[in-house]
Order: sequence, then structure tokens, then C-alpha cells
Amino acid sequence: MAAEINFMAGGEAGQGVQTVGFVLAKTMSRAGLHVFADQDYESRVRGGHNFYRVRASDTRVGAVSEKLDILIAIDQQSVERHHQEVKQDGITIFDQDKLNIEGKKLNSLSIPLEKMAEETTSNKLMTNSVGVGAAIAVGGYDFEILARVLREHFAHLGKEIAEDNVKAARAGHDYVLKQRPKAVRPRVKPAAGIGKTMLLNGNEATALGAMAAGCKFMAAYPMTPASSIMEYIADKGRKFNIVVVQPEDEIAAMNMAVGAGFAGVRSMTATSGDGFALMTEGYGLAGVTETPVVIIIAQRPGPAVGLPTRTEQGELGFAIYGGSGEFPRAVLAPSTVEDAFQVTVRAFNLAENYQLPVVVLTDQHLASSYQTVPKFKLDGVKIDRGQLLTEAESNSAKDYKRHRFTKSGISPRAIPMRGKALVATDSDEHDEAGHMIEDAELRRLMMLKRLKKYESLQGDIARPLLEKKAGADIILVGWGSTYGAIEEAVRLLEKEGTKASRLHLNQVWPFPAKAVASALGSAGKSIVVENNATGQLARLIAAETGIRVSGTVLKFDGRPFSPEYIVRELKKEVV
Repeated sequence: MAAEINFMAGGEAGQGVQTVGFVLAKTMSRAGLHVFADQDYESRVRGGHNFYRVRASDTRVGAVSEKLDILIAIDQQSVERHHQEVKQDGITIFDQDKLNIEGKKLNSLSIPLEKMAEETTSNKLMTNSVGVGAAIAVGGYDFEILARVLREHFAHLGKEIAEDNVKAARAGHDYVLKQRPKAVRPRVKPAAGIGKTMLLNGNEATALGAMAAGCKFMAAYPMTPASSIMEYIADKGRKFNIVVVQPEDEIAAMNMAVGAGFAGVRSMTATSGDGFALMTEGYGLAGVTETPVVIIIAQRPGPAVGLPTRTEQGELGFAIYGGSGEFPRAVLAPSTVEDAFQVTVRAFNLAENYQLPVVVLTDQHLASSYQTVPKFKLDGVKIDRGQLLTEAESNSAKDYKRHRFTKSGISPRAIPMRGKALVATDSDEHDEAGHMIEDAELRRLMMLKRLKKYESLQGDIARPLLEKKAGADIILVGWGSTYGAIEEAVRLLEKEGTKASRLHLNQVWPFPAKAVASALGSAGKSIVVENNATGQLARLIAAETGIRVSGTVLKFDGRPFSPEYIVRELKKEVV
């Protein structure tokens, strides 16, 4: 049986909830456990209700759990909203001087958090550090691990502030051991053979994948939840000669990325669905000029601004069909933090191999959730620039035509000003040499040339993951960030006597129709699980394979799936 411990820190924006959660996640990771952590926050700087969940286990975990072992309640709303999520033998850490838990059936651990912070450091802002120290004591963990994490986390603010946070945490930790030793729980032991891991969120992994793939230019306008990709690359990219530009809007960002791709460097942009709406003309520009570019769409609920800090999978159709007219593109959807790295590397290779725009569809849940992952194997990263002419080849090219007709639809690509080849193209329809045309037959041939790329691209599709169980009653189908929740839901169902297979896609366009049809054709009931209201993957499956799935489990309240939620919904319809 797997052993795990689940924390939640809850409070208002501005009370340091994010810091508490991240420090807990990092401490559990350093303690040798597998960690999955996510944050729920409102679109405001102060007030409202935020919380951060940390799940630590001796086996790999890829989703949140609905039940809590330790709740650190920094404000009253945390008690009101989350007291029912605390397990019967769980502990709620709170400040009795500030909060009221009357009428709540809780194992409470009252600690004068603010008073202890002021007595220890003369700064009540350290209140949350007192709470973290208390939580580590309740969990039975070595305080020195927490102390090292706190020193690292606050080092940029100076040694004095870092040490004050350590003192505050020590006060909370020692209070539990001395005043409430019975509150201490048996420690979840380190995972066997876990080795050294990294604690990363999806955006960080995406940024690292871009840098490993040789990206040299990024233009983006800040938009939650994609902003931290740009911030990360702007910071780390200084060491790798990566140019990062924040232009005036998303339109400029997309056009600059296309321009950089045309000039010969690996380029990208990152936005959310609302920003991508402004980018669609540039999306088509990349399509008609056959320019490689990578576009990260970190989905959040729409329409329009929607819920800026929540999660959804509502832009599947938008990415596949967006832009004016018809042009080839690839759409990838990473499933885990580790997959975000690999998929981003793949995106750059596909973009240059097939000379087209590639979309990486992530979402707020994957973008901001932290997970322990093994160190990425950089020696396995291969950079494939496709049919890119060297300077010598460009110098010797006779009668070079940027959009030359070929059997594959992919034309040899020369870089402007590198060699003697004259590189011309036009955003209007054009001939092989890139010059604008009005001729009907040339237009037809040029469209067929571009679309012909799909034939070879189909053969380069990443096959969906199929986990087939003998005698399975149902198959659960998902894409993108629902991976971890579906994976665990399958295990929960099996414990209850229901076998379920699993099919998961991390490349959604071109659609892997044959593989999906084969998997569903040999299955019983097929249920698609996705974070949107209209079942976009279910409809895509029907359109591309002719197969109508048996049902859907949909969630579109801006919150991610939990394994327990999936199981409950399945029981209503199927199990």
C-alpha cells in the first residue's frame, strides 16, 4: 500500500500562501518523497481566498487528492471552505487568537502563530513560517531539511530575513513537539530508489525544453498562465544567448516570432486563448509563408478574459482550426511536467522539419503545478533542422525558389542573407519563387503543396499511450493535463473491482485516427474525460474516426480533475 501525506495552506492573497505551499513541496521533495503540488488563486493582488495543496508519497503521484492530513488555516475562509476535506484523524493548524472553529468537527491544533512570529522576529509577516514549522513537526520530518529550504528560498532577500524565517519556523516546530507531542504523525518514509529529482512546474519544464531545443528568440506579451515561461527564459536564457522581447501586444509578439523564424532562428511565443485570438492572423502568416514557429497556448477558461487564474481545456478546436483559410499545422498537448519538456523539444523539430507552425497546448493546471521529476537527459535531445541549406549550399543553389514544388510539399529552405540564394515570400498567395499571384491553377497547386505535408506528418505522429487491461469493462480517454488524474482513477476503480483501460493523447493534430480507432474498436464502453463543457476531444474522435464514444466526464468550473471526482462521475453513468 502506498503511503502519503497531504497538506493544504489556505489564506488571502498577500498572506504568503504561495510561499508556504512551495516551501512545503520542496521540503517534502528533499525528504525523499514524490511530490505533486498545485495552487488555486484568485485574479487579485490582495484579499480573496487562495490555497496551495501539496501531496507527498512514497510512490509517484500526478494529481491532487481531495482529502487532507494537515490544513494550515491562515484565514477564516480556509476553515469554512476546507474543514470537511480534513480526514477524521487529520490536523488543522490555526491561530485561536484570530480564527474561530466552533461547530467544526476538527482535530484542531491551536498555535498563537502571529504572536510567536512577533516574539521571535518582531515581524508578523513571518506568521506563515511559524505555520510551516508546525506542519513539518506534525508530519514528523527533520526540521533541518525545512531550514535549508527556507534559507535557499529567502536568500535573495538577505541573510537576516532568511534567518528570521528559520527562527519563526523553529518556534512553530518546537511548540508542537513540546506542547502538543500527541499531534505528531508517523512520518511517511522516503520513496525507495527515488534518487535525485527536480521539483518543477509545467511552465518551467516547457521553458527548459525550449532552451534545450535551441530556441534563440522569444517574443511574448504577459498573459496568465503563460507569463512565467517568458520570465523563466528571460532569466535563465541570458546564459544561452536567447533574445526575449516583450512587445506592445500579442499581435506584435506573434509577428516578431514569425519574422525571427523566417530569418533562420528557432523562435517561439507564449500566450493563453484570449491572446491567441489576437495572434491568429500571424498564425496564418506562418502557414502561408511556410515559416517554422512554436506557439505555446496555456489554456484558461473563456470566453474572453473568463477566469484568468483557473484551468480549462477549451481551446482544442481553436488551435486545430484557428486562423483564416486552410494550412497545415501540428498541435501537441503535454500530459505531465516531464512530458512538457519532451513535447516542447519535439515541437521545435516538427516546426523546422515540416516548415509550419506548431502549437503546444498546455493549461493553467499543468503550467503552475509542481511535480518531482528525474533529471532530464539532455544527451537524448536531438536537434533536427530539416531541409535547411548551409551557406555553401545556398551559394551554389541555382535559380533558388523558396516555395519550390516537391513530392513531399517541403521545399529546401535557405536563410535570407546567408549565402547568395535570394529568399522571397509573400503573405498573399504566391508562386514557387515567393512572388504574389492571382492565377487560379497556381493557387490550387500551391494549396496542395502545403497540405501535402500532412501525408508525411501523419507518419510522424506520436502514438497515444494505450494501457490495456485484460477483461476491462471500460476505457477512459483523455488528453493533456488530465493524465495523472485518469491514471489514478483507473487504480481506484480496480481496487473497487472494476477494470478499466486507458488511452491518452499528447499529440492531437494531425489526429492519430488509426491508433484511436483501433483502441476504441476493441474496447467496451468508452468514456472521454476532459476539462471543457462540449466534449471537444469526443467530437474530434467522432469526426476523424466515425466512432461515437459511450459517454463523457466533463468538468468546466475552472478547477482540475481529481481521481476521486472522475470515479464519482463514472459511477453515476457507468460503473
